[in-house]
Amino acid sequence: MIIQPKTRGFICTTAHPQGCAAQVQRQIEYVKGKPSIEGPRNVLVVGASTGYGLASRIVAAFGSGANTVGVYFDKAAEGVRTASAGWYNSAAFEEAASKHGTKSYSIVGDAFSDEIKAKTIDLIRTELGKIDLVIYSVASPRRTHPKTGEVFSSVIKPLGETYTNKTVNFHSGEVSQATIEPATEDELRQTIAVMGGEDWQMWIDELQAAGALADDATTVAYSYIGPEITHAVYREGTIGAAKNDLELTAHNLNKQLGESGGRAFVSVNKALVTQSSSAIPVVPLYISALYKVMKEKGLHEGCIEQMYRLFSERLYGEGQTLVDDKGLIRIDDWEMRPEIQQEVAKLWTDLTTENVYELSNLEGYRREFFQLFGFETDGIDYEADVNPDVAVPNLR
Repeated sequence: MIIQPKTRGFICTTAHPQGCAAQVQRQIEYVKGKPSIEGPRNVLVVGASTGYGLASRIVAAFGSGANTVGVYFDKAAEGVRTASAGWYNSAAFEEAASKHGTKSYSIVGDAFSDEIKAKTIDLIRTELGKIDLVIYSVASPRRTHPKTGEVFSSVIKPLGETYTNKTVNFHSGEVSQATIEPATEDELRQTIAVMGGEDWQMWIDELQAAGALADDATTVAYSYIGPEITHAVYREGTIGAAKNDLELTAHNLNKQLGESGGRAFVSVNKALVTQSSSAIPVVPLYISALYKVMKEKGLHEGCIEQMYRLFSERLYGEGQTLVDDKGLIRIDDWEMRPEIQQEVAKLWTDLTTENVYELSNLEGYRREFFQLFGFETDGIDYEADVNPDVAVPNLR
């Protein structure tokens, strides 16, 4: 079939297998072109099929030569429906990892569930023995609690007061005002339950109890802080409250793992085009302005560049891992440079529908959005007939 992009708001409902494979291969080639990393040997990535999770798995396998287990919730092609982008990404990764000579396994299902945790741990004990790095990179709008059965849904809302600021429709280029009503107490509670640290803690507890975690293991979860422009809807909103819970979990895990020589961190990463960030009002316009400034200064990084720097310079670099006064790894350090933020703030004041393509890199944002799903990728013939039914090797 001929596969073209079909969008619904900030979601693309189709994905292109060859385009996704090309994007994965580009990331692999980037890592293979860099110095190798004396890093982990056996890695578990929870949330492994897109974005920072996928990039982490690529850096582990092709930068450090690690064996990997990827857990993700993606769907295969069915009838006239293509598979999800994460499915195609994982298929491409598994094939490349096999050729590279590293072990890799995929487990598809709800990472929040006891069933998938047990299945993953059984695989680790059978095939790898112990894990020495756990990456937690889950982004989900809802969670079913494995013990109580309660279903939680997250919301992207401010706390306390109504919030109004600029936003953009990255398909049309229209800049408008977005107004978001504050979250209720129950919405806040549910968002923390979905996006906070409880599930991360559960994964580590169960890995430890099963003897599947190395004594000196490292675990990392990902977060974002961002500039003052986005704080009301992000860092000081419901998502920020969930990230505060995630950071508290990191402190607790660091003490827990530290008793046997292990470590736990939250890595604060750069703002990037992801399915998650596209859903947050204000953020796509901010990222478009940020991209313009950082690209002009030669400081722009994508997921793979960020994760290679995280592994090579922070987690497994020489000496002690560099953290800020709150114990956070700051891979957003280039984004948050004062001179970068000053220029972005200046652009922000002037941004309108009429000048958005001139004052920001909105076209770059839009293109990267479609590349998440395998479209607008150089070297791919999108008029060609392709088979959407792609198998994931090593699927368990």
